[in-house]
Amino acid sequence: MTDLPGLDWTRSRDFRTAPLAATGVKATEWIALGRALAAGRFALLGLWGETDAVCLALHDADARAVAVARLAGVHDGFPSIGARHAPAQRLERAAADLYGYELHGAEDRRPWLDHGHWDIAHPLGKPTPHAGPAPYAFLPVAGESLHQVPVGPVHAGIIEPGHFRFTAQGETVVRLEQRLGYVHKGIDRLMQGATLERGAELAGRTSGDSTVAYAFAFAQAAEAALSVAVPPRALYLRGLMAELERLANHLGDIGAICNDAAFAMMLAQTGALREQVLRVAGSVFGHRFMRDRIVPGGVTVDLDTGGAAEIQALIQMLRARFPALVELYDNTPSLLDRTVATGRLDPGLAHRFAAGGYVGRASGRDFDARRDLRYAPYDSLRLEVPVRTDGDINARIWIRIREVEQSCSLITQILNALPPGPVRAPVSPAGGPRSGLGLVEGFRGDILVWLALDAQGTIARCHMRDPSWFQWPLLEAAIEGDIIADFPLCNKSFNCSYSGQDL
Repeated sequence: MTDLPGLDWTRSRDFRTAPLAATGVKATEWIALGRALAAGRFALLGLWGETDAVCLALHDADARAVAVARLAGVHDGFPSIGARHAPAQRLERAAADLYGYELHGAEDRRPWLDHGHWDIAHPLGKPTPHAGPAPYAFLPVAGESLHQVPVGPVHAGIIEPGHFRFTAQGETVVRLEQRLGYVHKGIDRLMQGATLERGAELAGRTSGDSTVAYAFAFAQAAEAALSVAVPPRALYLRGLMAELERLANHLGDIGAICNDAAFAMMLAQTGALREQVLRVAGSVFGHRFMRDRIVPGGVTVDLDTGGAAEIQALIQMLRARFPALVELYDNTPSLLDRTVATGRLDPGLAHRFAAGGYVGRASGRDFDARRDLRYAPYDSLRLEVPVRTDGDINARIWIRIREVEQSCSLITQILNALPPGPVRAPVSPAGGPRSGLGLVEGFRGDILVWLALDAQGTIARCHMRDPSWFQWPLLEAAIEGDIIADFPLCNKSFNCSYSGQDL
């Protein structure tokens, strides 16, 4: 594609240690990037709005590099990337809600985050009085003997709100359409004008089960923008926290998926293991979820010899007890009957949407930011990335199982190699406008943070992209052809974040 712009492609070791500026592009070049995405030349990392501009983050898998393109002068709107590359559609609709931009050429211009209940429309662009809520037009489905089943947004459990509109023929799902945005928190607006300290707090509260991963990515972006050298010990402690968070979430998910197949015993057993992980994290780092422990410049708490011994004992316990639970899962035919060949995600869709985490790796997408866009401490550790191609619920469970095993290995490696020294470097945010990119592997997949600072060192723009932006649409595809009763099981096997997607 000769019309592609010359973007500033940067490898992981460079964009995590120095400022990264977005490359200005023309409208024709923006459209060419959309065509390149549709052709599979690049993977979409993110798309977000700015004042009179829109940005696009891309990943070149062959070069293991990323770039950010910026199209300025979009007060009248911008050419839709989603018209050519479906994974961009919801991100574009969100940008249109927040900034009021028109999506030229887009087939779907419905509001996404804005349900009509905000006091003002387009709060980050040119705010105007809101006209109020309007009926949401779900996509039509034609055919014989079809009926619709609305589920949510309020559900029969302590979970976040989301509406699922099923069109079914008998019990078979013909189409699922989601409507999210119910837990929109205005984080993009809260970030504007915030200090780095406040920004780190907000980042860690974007999606509560990924507080370590979000704080990690935000810190990376801030440190890159300001060229801060983080002490090696702090980098290892960050990895330790990230793997404890991954362990807790995967253990909880494995049990919860089995519970949705009426196998409550597995939930009880893995839930107990998850609780042990959280208790050790609370004992060692002072907070069960390790919230506010990762900050720009390093970490706020050190690990003493007693804490290291607690974590080592935890890993020994997991290695002793977890294999029996894996064997129980794999030798329960009634459970496998619900998980094998159910909720299958086609590998082609997983690659097209650049699905991260266990969703992508269970459907053949061999990508892990810890390995493919390496960052400390993982650049010094041995990591095996499990991949399957069957793409069903069973595959997503097995990816989690293997990742539990890998996290135990990584934690052991970190404890054995933990260097001495300080755990935090000074951060001086002043010094002129600059921007940075953070990208880490959370338990769901890769989390991206784009951070732009003004001359005073306060936040001018911060966009955080959860992996769920690219996984939620795939859940709609995975449930097609299955029965409605399998949806809770399939939904939990994806375990997308409502809060992370709703900003």
